[in-house]
Amino acid sequence: MAGRDCDDALHELYGYLDGELTAERRQIIQQHLDDCPPCGESFEFEAELRIVIARKCTERVPDALKQRIAEALDKEMGKA
Repeated sequence: MAGRDCDDALHELYGYLDGELTAERRQIIQQHLDDCPPCGESFEFEAELRIVIARKCTERVPDALKQRIAEALDKEMGKA
């Protein structure tokens, strides 16, 4: 499979990873990923990237930083 099927599969890859597709559409994309090595590799890369990001983004944001950001946003919103 190639061409339009690949474009469709890659376009919907994030929806697939996020579980946002219908069961029917998920099945179609899964079949394409199973049958198309280049698209399957793209899926594997994106899935692994999400795992790495999730592991690295576990630090808690300090309350003082949250407060400074909120104040900066409030200040900017007042200018608009």
